[in-house]
Amino acid sequence: MSKVKTIEVEGKEVKSIKQEELKEIQELTAKQNEALRTLGVLESQKFQVHDSFKEVTKELDEIKKKLEEEYGQINIDLSSGEYTDIEKEDAK
Repeated sequence: MSKVKTIEVEGKEVKSIKQEELKEIQELTAKQNEALRTLGVLESQKFQVHDSFKEVTKELDEIKKKLEEEYGQINIDLSSGEYTDIEKEDAK
Protein backbone atom coordinates (compact mmCIF):
# COMPACT_ATOMS: atom_id res chain seq x y z
CA MET A 1 0.00 0.00 0.00
CA SER A 2 1.37 3.39 -0.99
CA LYS A 3 2.01 5.91 1.79
CA VAL A 4 1.49 8.78 -0.61
CA LYS A 5 -2.04 10.06 -0.96
CA THR A 6 -2.75 11.25 -4.47
CA ILE A 7 -5.69 13.38 -5.51
CA GLU A 8 -6.43 15.38 -8.61
CA VAL A 9 -7.02 19.13 -8.24
CA GLU A 10 -7.85 21.25 -11.27
CA GLY A 11 -6.42 18.65 -13.59
CA LYS A 12 -3.14 18.34 -11.67
CA GLU A 13 -2.06 15.42 -9.56
CA VAL A 14 -1.42 16.50 -5.96
CA LYS A 15 0.43 14.26 -3.52
CA SER A 16 0.10 14.58 0.23
CA ILE A 17 1.26 12.79 3.35
CA LYS A 18 -1.11 11.01 5.71
CA GLN A 19 -3.29 13.14 7.98
CA GLU A 20 -1.63 11.67 11.11
CA GLU A 21 1.83 12.53 9.74
CA LEU A 22 0.72 16.07 8.93
CA LYS A 23 -0.75 16.49 12.42
CA GLU A 24 2.46 15.25 14.02
CA ILE A 25 4.58 17.68 11.99
CA GLN A 26 2.22 20.54 12.78
CA GLU A 27 2.33 19.78 16.51
CA LEU A 28 6.12 19.52 16.58
CA THR A 29 6.46 22.73 14.58
CA ALA A 30 4.14 24.49 17.03
CA LYS A 31 6.26 23.22 19.97
CA GLN A 32 9.41 24.39 18.22
CA ASN A 33 7.91 27.84 17.61
CA GLU A 34 6.84 28.08 21.27
CA ALA A 35 10.36 27.14 22.39
CA LEU A 36 11.81 29.86 20.12
CA ARG A 37 9.33 32.40 21.51
CA THR A 38 10.28 31.43 25.06
CA LEU A 39 13.97 31.80 24.20
CA GLY A 40 13.25 35.28 22.87
CA VAL A 41 11.44 36.25 26.07
CA LEU A 42 14.28 34.86 28.19
CA GLU A 43 16.86 36.73 26.12
CA SER A 44 14.91 39.95 26.64
CA GLN A 45 14.71 39.29 30.38
CA LYS A 46 18.45 38.58 30.41
CA PHE A 47 19.13 42.05 28.98
CA GLN A 48 16.80 43.65 31.54
CA VAL A 49 18.55 41.86 34.42
CA HIS A 50 21.95 42.81 33.00
CA ASP A 51 20.92 46.47 32.80
CA SER A 52 19.57 46.33 36.35
CA PHE A 53 22.81 44.76 37.56
CA LYS A 54 24.83 47.52 35.89
CA GLU A 55 22.66 50.20 37.53
CA VAL A 56 22.96 48.64 40.98
CA THR A 57 26.72 48.32 40.54
CA LYS A 58 26.92 51.99 39.58
CA GLU A 59 24.91 53.00 42.66
CA LEU A 60 27.08 50.79 44.88
CA ASP A 61 30.25 52.36 43.46
CA GLU A 62 28.84 55.84 44.21
CA ILE A 63 28.09 54.87 47.82
CA LYS A 64 31.54 53.33 48.22
CA LYS A 65 33.09 56.57 46.95
CA LYS A 66 31.07 58.67 49.45
CA LEU A 67 32.00 56.35 52.32
CA GLU A 68 35.67 56.45 51.33
CA GLU A 69 35.57 60.28 51.29
CA GLU A 70 34.06 60.30 54.79
CA TYR A 71 35.91 57.38 56.46
CA GLY A 72 38.94 56.76 54.24
CA GLN A 73 39.73 53.31 52.93
CA ILE A 74 37.89 50.80 55.09
CA ASN A 75 36.56 47.26 55.13
CA ILE A 76 32.92 47.12 56.19
CA ASP A 77 31.25 44.14 57.85
CA LEU A 78 27.96 44.08 55.94
CA SER A 79 26.13 42.20 58.70
CA SER A 80 26.95 44.66 61.50
CA GLY A 81 28.12 47.89 59.87
CA GLU A 82 31.39 47.77 61.80
CA TYR A 83 34.48 48.70 59.88
CA THR A 84 38.23 48.44 60.07
CA ASP A 85 40.76 50.72 58.46
CA ILE A 86 42.71 49.42 55.52
CA GLU A 87 46.37 49.85 56.26
CA LYS A 88 48.36 51.22 53.37
CA GLU A 89 51.55 49.39 52.56
CA ASP A 90 54.60 51.57 52.19
CA ALA A 91 55.88 51.64 48.64
CA LYS A 92 59.54 50.58 48.62
